[in-house]
Amino acid sequence: MTVSAIPLSARVGRIKPSPSMMARLRAQELKAQGRDIIDLTTGEPDFDTPAHIREATTAAMAAGETRYAPVNGTPRLRKAIIAKFARENGVTYTADEIVVGSGAKQVIFNALAATVGEGDEVIVPAPYWVSYPDMVLACDGTPVIVACGENAGFKLTAEALEDAITPRTRWLLLNTPSNPTGAFYSAAEMTALTDVLKRHPQVALMTDDIYEHIRFDGGEPVCPVAIAPELRERTLLVNSVSKTYAMTGFRIGYGAGPKGLVKAINVIQSQTTSGAASMCMAAAAAALEGDQSFVGEARAAYRQRRDRAVELLDAIDGMSCLKPDGAFYVYPSCAGLIGRRRPDGRVLESDLDVALYFLEEAGVAVLDGSAYGLSPYLRLSIATSLAAIEEACARIRRASEALQRS
Repeated sequence: MTVSAIPLSARVGRIKPSPSMMARLRAQELKAQGRDIIDLTTGEPDFDTPAHIREATTAAMAAGETRYAPVNGTPRLRKAIIAKFARENGVTYTADEIVVGSGAKQVIFNALAATVGEGDEVIVPAPYWVSYPDMVLACDGTPVIVACGENAGFKLTAEALEDAITPRTRWLLLNTPSNPTGAFYSAAEMTALTDVLKRHPQVALMTDDIYEHIRFDGGEPVCPVAIAPELRERTLLVNSVSKTYAMTGFRIGYGAGPKGLVKAINVIQSQTTSGAASMCMAAAAAALEGDQSFVGEARAAYRQRRDRAVELLDAIDGMSCLKPDGAFYVYPSCAGLIGRRRPDGRVLESDLDVALYFLEEAGVAVLDGSAYGLSPYLRLSIATSLAAIEEACARIRRASEALQRS
């Protein structure tokens, strides 16, 4: 008996699997085959979660925090989030203006699902985190991609924002510091953007600040609500404990925004995943409340790795690398390698070709810039040991030297 395939929705056809996850799976497959692969695709800290956070998790389970939790987060966690925003960002929120999800990604998706419909536009500066456009598409919206080149520091300018806004624009989605470039919007740059938004009351602002504490200039966080309080009722500040505290597997993200939006997000979440895991919320609260020394120690390690990676990549003929302001990625240009011929005779015609060449010939897994909306670049994660970074760059250099000019 033949069973017909279950028809899929048009929504599935509009979105694609995460390129970073696909690349990571390919690297794992090659490792399983016995290949020596240095994986620089992973977007998560290589450090262990701090001991006091792990202890808080087990303590919560021992105390019986293993049952369903409130959709909008436990009172303790919401209190810790409110205190974090006041302490670090200079903004004040109440408990009914806080949302907690299973990762920042869920908070962003739920916010889009609650506000975006067919024909609505969301401005997404490129390079962008790979999931942004597809989340907009999944919510029946239209991602408006604005290319932000290296000459602009990979950042959206006020002029480019003004040009991108239409009567259908519903959101501007900013990631600062950004994945993949590490670009960070200064107070002056953020002020210029908020000045544009003040003139367009139909446009809301969503900031993805999950790399907020991985910033290398020693400055304070830049919060658009603190800069432009007039935008408070149309701004959603999104954050998480994943990158800052090496808690990616705990899947806790959070946001602060207007009550009506927060209520709508909670309605959607109540009918999808319900609340996040109880013991993980206890761990997140402990992270926000407790000793913050790990944050500075991790940042110092990332800075050292960034400096070394940029130094080594910049020395490779055909590549150049702008030094990132934050996060734990470097985004070197591979423009000088395009058009060169591999030892097997094939010509590198794109940054995807370059990434595949480095994987196959050098045993180094990286991501192509086309996945992030701006070519010809590569994204390399530096959330790994300094030794691994040095070996990976040495392999990339040798593979680049093996290329022939056409």
